[in-house]
Amino acid sequence: MALVAVVPFVAALLAPFLHRFTGRFTGWLLALVPAAIFVFLLSFVERVVGGEAIKVSFAWVPAYHLNLSFYLDGLSLVFALTISGIGALIVLYSGAYLEGHRHQGRFFTFMLAFMGAMLGLVLADSLLALFLFWELTSVTSFLLIGFDHGRQASRRGAIQALVITNIGGMALLAGAILVSQIAGTWDMSALRETGDLLRQSGFYGLVLFCFIVAAFTKSAQFPLHFWLPNAMEAPTPVSAFLHSATMVQAGVYLLARMTPVLGGTQVWTTVLVVFGGLTLIWGGLGALKQTDLKQILAQTTIASLGLLVLLIGLGSEASIAAMVVYFVAHAFYKAALFMVAGAVDHETGTRDITVLRGLADKMPVTFIAAALAALSMIGLPLTIGYFAKEEMYLGLLSGDPTQIATLVILVVGNALLAGVAMLVMIRPFLGEAVPTPREPHEAPIAMLVGPILLGGLAIVAGILPEWLGHDVLQPASLAILGRAVESHLSLALDFTSLLLWLSVLTWLLGIAVYRQADGARTVLRRIDNAMRWNADTVFDDVMFGLIRFSGAVTRFLHHGRLELYLVVVFGALALALFGPLLVWSGFDWLVPAADLGNWWIRFDLSSLTFYEWGVVLLAAAGLVVVVISPTRLTAILSLGVQGTALALIFLLFGAPDLAFTQFMIEVLSVAVLAFVMARLNLDRRDARPPEDWLRDGSIALVCGVGVTLMLMQVLSGTLDTRLSDLFTATSVPIAHGHNIVNVILVDYRGFDTLGEISVVMGAGIAIIALMRVRKVVQVKKPRAPRKRKEPA
Repeated sequence: MALVAVVPFVAALLAPFLHRFTGRFTGWLLALVPAAIFVFLLSFVERVVGGEAIKVSFAWVPAYHLNLSFYLDGLSLVFALTISGIGALIVLYSGAYLEGHRHQGRFFTFMLAFMGAMLGLVLADSLLALFLFWELTSVTSFLLIGFDHGRQASRRGAIQALVITNIGGMALLAGAILVSQIAGTWDMSALRETGDLLRQSGFYGLVLFCFIVAAFTKSAQFPLHFWLPNAMEAPTPVSAFLHSATMVQAGVYLLARMTPVLGGTQVWTTVLVVFGGLTLIWGGLGALKQTDLKQILAQTTIASLGLLVLLIGLGSEASIAAMVVYFVAHAFYKAALFMVAGAVDHETGTRDITVLRGLADKMPVTFIAAALAALSMIGLPLTIGYFAKEEMYLGLLSGDPTQIATLVILVVGNALLAGVAMLVMIRPFLGEAVPTPREPHEAPIAMLVGPILLGGLAIVAGILPEWLGHDVLQPASLAILGRAVESHLSLALDFTSLLLWLSVLTWLLGIAVYRQADGARTVLRRIDNAMRWNADTVFDDVMFGLIRFSGAVTRFLHHGRLELYLVVVFGALALALFGPLLVWSGFDWLVPAADLGNWWIRFDLSSLTFYEWGVVLLAAAGLVVVVISPTRLTAILSLGVQGTALALIFLLFGAPDLAFTQFMIEVLSVAVLAFVMARLNLDRRDARPPEDWLRDGSIALVCGVGVTLMLMQVLSGTLDTRLSDLFTATSVPIAHGHNIVNVILVDYRGFDTLGEISVVMGAGIAIIALMRVRKVVQVKKPRAPRKRKEPA
């Protein structure tokens, strides 16, 4: 089962190379990958319908007991089948839609990688694996939305989607860490066994906030919905895939998956119902403002996502059943309608419904696909959308005022969606034909297979309610609620049932919305234009302010004055030295400083040999020369004297390896400094004002005293030799080295050493580049005087 998430990534790597040899048939060949995954997943249907859950786990980071686990139950199977099935049709569609595009191979790579990320997301059992695939969907969707990177609108839409969804990704990571600390497990399947542990935890509110932020950013809930319409700058196949059954449904999947452990509380229900209902109405009204087919469908996607979140928030058996059925219905009709919009744009050159009429005669198959999908979106009988709508209303007939208010919101929201579906189905295709930028004709077969098949499935599922209830509804509801919801879906129409009359009311209101769409669009656009700010402009203002703030901070910190950099560095060192002494020891650190005489006795200088005295005097001489050096070159060499004296001290006190390392460092440092300053006047003395001497001297004394006091504190305590004993005992058997210093540098702190080497290498390259810079002076040649023409 783990291969389901891996195979698309392998296919993504091979896609550009395959495209070079197969050309226009690449879409047909690559569509076999998700089709094979779909068929493979179908083999699990019988076991999952029977109530079995399949789990596969691999050791990921054994030292931290982290496993890469995948889990297949009714909920993940429905999502995975939808992703792979619609994905196969989208890949096939993309081959024809982008035929001849110079980056079509790259597009297939992005699309298949995104598909793998989504399959990994819905199959992952570990919260950390879920987060990994969650972020991969953000990255791959960024690449897909910004595919046409030559246009500023595409780049902006991609960046906006990446920023918003990554905020949710960070919230998801925080929530996952909190859950693992509270419940003691990373696996979502194991969280069910913890019962009310999370709900009774004092951190429940914080965990809930993290998961809601993650879900709301991904599934475009108000007020974080604004990125989704801007993502329509992506090619139409991307819109059909991302915004029907994949990325935007990830937040819905997360909420459904976490319902058993986080749901059922008042705050859960209130937040999801309120924001879901607001998003439903907002998206429905937003669709009426648009005239572009893709923008209309994008706004209805926002509304549908709000509807799904509202149903999850209600949490009853009927609402969860409605959520499952509506997810499938929405995936069918929305993917089909997006592909229809792409076909219309591809063959006519426009998506504006105000200039499209009478396409049914020239594009009859496309019209049939649009009609089948739109009928399911309206929710007419014999479509899967009808059963989804019936289930929504079923759980809200108790007469409770809150449920009545929720029922009104659902009826109004579904009426808005029905009216918009009529617009999409009727306006472009019926009526008297009008001229379009290109002469309309039927789309290629590869662009028609998807919408016809999905529109047909919406009808087939609607006339097979027993299959829908038994094989789809019951397994998914078992995964969400922990108990199977009894299916009562039926084709029988009860004219005495309030549910049927609520559906009739929805259809009548939908017709009214369709008939008043033009007037409503005018009013809504006037209101929109009167508003000074909206979420989209606020995002731009925030991003612009962030860029300006970053620039100001950069100019403040990177001002180019080296002496101020050093003042800040050594000032921070002084704080780092004295801060812990004051916090941890108060003024007790003054005791060893006041007992300086005892320290002088402890280090009996009379026992030093003449050569040890020579090293001490050499160090002192180097220090004095550095301070009073008359030229820059003398100061550089004096620094080398200081380092050499330190290396000799290491050598005399039994650390030859360390001494050798110090010698190498000093030689290299002096050589580099001399090399860098070779183009300067090294025989000059830098004139420095007295205030600089006072500032730098004070900082130097404070740092010197701080280092001395810190060392005195350390040496006054008991030496803990556990670390040095570990190095001594394991240097040979583990690292196979007798030079302990080298073993520490290469093995025990190898990554740290690698980082230091990389820094030194980068600095060396920068130094070489600076030394090779030559000042180029352009001299303009004088223009030759223009010869005057002699008169004829």
